[in-house]
Amino acid sequence: MRDLDRLPKAHLHLHFTGSMRPETLQDLAVGYGVRLPSALLDGDPLRVPADERGWFRFQRLYDAARACVRSEADMRRILTEAVADDAAEGSRRLEIQVDPTSYAPFVGGLTPALEIVLDAARSAGQRHGVEVGVVVAASRMRHPLEARTLARLAALHAGDGPGQVVGFGLSNDERRGETSEFAAAFEIARRAGLASVPHGGELLGPAHVDSVLDHLSPDRLGHGVRAAEDPAVLDRVVGQGVALEVCPASNVSLGVYRDQAQVPLRALVDAGATVALGADDPLLFGSRLTGQYEAARTVHGFTDADLAALAKSSIRASRASDQTRARLIGEVDAWLAEPDPAAARAAS
Repeated sequence: MRDLDRLPKAHLHLHFTGSMRPETLQDLAVGYGVRLPSALLDGDPLRVPADERGWFRFQRLYDAARACVRSEADMRRILTEAVADDAAEGSRRLEIQVDPTSYAPFVGGLTPALEIVLDAARSAGQRHGVEVGVVVAASRMRHPLEARTLARLAALHAGDGPGQVVGFGLSNDERRGETSEFAAAFEIARRAGLASVPHGGELLGPAHVDSVLDHLSPDRLGHGVRAAEDPAVLDRVVGQGVALEVCPASNVSLGVYRDQAQVPLRALVDAGATVALGADDPLLFGSRLTGQYEAARTVHGFTDADLAALAKSSIRASRASDQTRARLIGEVDAWLAEPDPAAARAAS
């Protein structure tokens, strides 16, 4: 079996705060005199039920981690370390998701908060050989007018190059807010050429996927795994060319599925869906990008050729330029052309 850390891939579903290294969180907490919940430091993946109580616990932990990010230096450190960690796992293109609202009070407003992330993305990407784009995400927990403000800010920095905003998202509890009320914000982003990348179809089922498709016209869907429960909805996802950012560790941690074997990864791929594996929030879920590919191999029986196809899907679903996509797909082919170490040992 070939080394999955060396498989070139794109990482399209990673949240800014959730990307934080546990030791970095601990350093920040000590520096600010913050006492963190033990669940953020014990090294065990979060496991909660897929109900509102479970989401509340997840959100409480996420908010506790986010409350330790209080300066430009903190933000730059998190972004730089996230890029370094991705580079070590073979990621050649990272599209990291951030809601600048939470950090704005510490750095002088929404615009400085976003510009810090963009600048750090450019410099860290150059240092580690990873193209880094940014997805600006609104929250379902706040008023849709705030989403419009964020969409206009994202539009000012739109582009497909390193350190630019490549997409506009919608995150947080799918059970909150009316999807249709965020359509205006997504239209602002779409007119600026940004990808539509809302969350949907994880905590809620196929009907929610339908609603997101109807109102937000996604290019990619954060999660979307529950589409597998309704063949008609899954056919619609495939027919409209909507890529799915599938995060198996997240699905299990949030109680959507009992274990990795229940995640319908094979069913989605076999149906023709474009699937890009993502780590979501490794700080809480305990598994980074390579871990998702490893689960596809060991739990779902994906061969190296299958895994290469997944990596190519992630690259094609990214907002990288055509030239970058072609180069990275060539690198995937080169990885697959390498001798399989296990087969070589058996032959000898």
